[in-house]
Amino acid sequence: MKIWLGLLGAPSLALACQAVLFALVTPSCSVQTRVVMHVVAAVSLGLSLLFTALSRAQWAALAGPEAEGADPDTGSGRNTRAFLARSATAVAALSSITILAMWLAIWLLSPCSQ
Repeated sequence: MKIWLGLLGAPSLALACQAVLFALVTPSCSVQTRVVMHVVAAVSLGLSLLFTALSRAQWAALAGPEAEGADPDTGSGRNTRAFLARSATAVAALSSITILAMWLAIWLLSPCSQ
């Protein structure tokens, strides 16, 4: 389950964050505050970082000493799960960077700019 949170949950979270932030632009402009937008970005980033940490923990658990001498081309279940854990960590980290970039835009740009 930890692998799937990194592979599917983190990118879905980044897309949901973008959609919610986009929907909050007009209300934030009308009340002249960006607090709600910052809360959405912070919660999304926190969850994405949690998914990254869970994927990394799964990667570390699957990269034990018995896996070092294994042939990566055998297609064993352990090798497949280790590959998925590495991929999930990379995807979740990229999603975290994406959410951080969206949050940076909230800090730098006004929602009322034309």
